[in-house]
Amino acid sequence: MARDWALRSTETVARSVTPNPRQAAAVRVSPARNPTPNPQVILANLDGANNAVPSFITRSGPVREARFVRILNQRGTPRDGGVHDLYTIAGRSDAPGCNLGQPDFNTQLANNNVIFRIPTPIFGLGLVEATVDSVLQSNLSANASTKARLGIGGMLNTSGNDGTVTRFGWKAQNKSLLVFADEAYNVEQGVSNEVFPNERSAASGCVFNSSSEDATNMLNSSGSSTGTANEMSSDVVNFALFMRLSAPPAPAPLTPSAQNGATLFNAVGCALCHTTTLTTGPSRFTGMSNVSYHPYSDFALHHMGSGLADGIVQGAAGSDQFRTAPLWGVGQRLFFMHDGRTSDLLRAIRAHSSNGSEANAVINNFNSLSATQIQNLLLFLRSL
Repeated sequence: MARDWALRSTETVARSVTPNPRQAAAVRVSPARNPTPNPQVILANLDGANNAVPSFITRSGPVREARFVRILNQRGTPRDGGVHDLYTIAGRSDAPGCNLGQPDFNTQLANNNVIFRIPTPIFGLGLVEATVDSVLQSNLSANASTKARLGIGGMLNTSGNDGTVTRFGWKAQNKSLLVFADEAYNVEQGVSNEVFPNERSAASGCVFNSSSEDATNMLNSSGSSTGTANEMSSDVVNFALFMRLSAPPAPAPLTPSAQNGATLFNAVGCALCHTTTLTTGPSRFTGMSNVSYHPYSDFALHHMGSGLADGIVQGAAGSDQFRTAPLWGVGQRLFFMHDGRTSDLLRAIRAHSSNGSEANAVINNFNSLSATQIQNLLLFLRSL
């Protein structure tokens, strides 16, 4: 394993604290302070590794992955877009002789060539996976005239193989929770697996494990071929099951102010993309068939304008297109937007508005609210 440890979805759960919306005052409703220290800091020198902590990774900041937008110093500066490891195993006590260099983040940052992603929440995703494509397509088509009047369009990202709707990740680029887990284990934690079996940057002298590092177990720890599904499955299969079976967040009871905020959420147009309710189809998992749930997302791609554009293309999602972020559990989030640029929920809302954004008219409606109404809407969001 010659890669990094960037951690994905579980960071959201492990480092989140639920603030009490009733204690909020003034217009901004801020998340709890003093998050659990970012584990990416201590990983830089784990077991003797000699990495430098990049400037964008801080003890109190979000877990981040870094992508380079383009390949520097090549004719035409071709598109890159891939995740680049924060750290390598060079210098570690279990990697003798490895001299794989750490990426030169300082140069890339100086050339405005680095964009960031933070983990997406993992709770309730089994319900999202169990939602049939036709439900998402019908939902996107609903309220067409109202959406058109406000400049809202949207499209669903799809698989290039079978044309079905993809829905996981910041740009809805992953088809299933299993693919989501496999990709994260390989790209963000450096573990090759049965879906991503090849090491990236498998530098000579730095490959110590056979591929795939994570795989289905032919025998369990007792040497038997008849173990439980959990024993015999690979890590990523168990990761996917953990995500699939995690319950959605339970919202807090609405105060009168938060209830008013819920009404305003619909009135200004937020719910046109942050769909309140969707319904699953038949599922093999107990309690997931034909269930109405409340993700506050249409899981579609929308143009978010120049202010949020990251230059990354994933599937059908272009530079400024992002999947509508589900808002369930937003009251437990510490950092907002795809890159964790702010802990201020009000600032995150207003960042939706920039040249070319489908949200401009809705944000204009939001900005026309009184300070008390904005406060109420924020209290509603913090109750989710």
